Amino acid sequence: MPAPRLRRLASQLTWHWEHQLRPRLSGLTDAEYLWEPVEGCWSIRARPDGAFALDWAFPAPDPAPLTTIAWRLAHIGQTLAQRADFHFGDGTLTMDRIRWPGPTATEGLAWLDGAYAGWTAGLAAADDGMLTRRSDGPPGTLDGRFPFADVILHVNREVIHHGAEVALLRDLYRARRPGSPGTA
Repeated sequence: MPAPRLRRLASQLTWHWEHQLRPRLSGLTDAEYLWEPVEGCWSIRARPDGAFALDWAFPAPDPAPLTTIAWRLAHIGQTLAQRADFHFGDGTLTMDRIRWPGPTATEGLAWLDGAYAGWTAGLAAADDGMLTRRSDGPPGTLDGRFPFADVILHVNREVIHHGAEVALLRDLYRARRPGSPGTA
């Protein structure tokens, strides 16, 4: 028998992904993806070894730096990928083991799509009994303090929240004035 309670929780993210976020990312350019509207933005950057890394600090500075679309999409992907790994996989995908996407919109979107597919596949295979179980989530998260149903809601909020920020950054990029930060 299908897991009706779990499916209801998962359907919130599925609807948002299919009808708002993913369509809103259509046509994302590399210039938009890496656009830094102000100095000091956090983004994805090449490391000396050729791999890519997400700018971040724990704890985050106060106030936290403005982040690029690349950073926000990578954060959404990290949220999804780590939760999929810790709740449905082997629980080894820590921040230092993440292979961040490269500096192109194509790479970032492919990584995001893969993370979303992993999370939703895990949810599709789960049952309602899992909703009340506490589980150890990724290090640095509060997942273990709450029932899995609350973790699903938190993931939904993260994707919706940061997805809306990405949409706003795309609007600002499109409407920027000549001579404003990030324009040629």
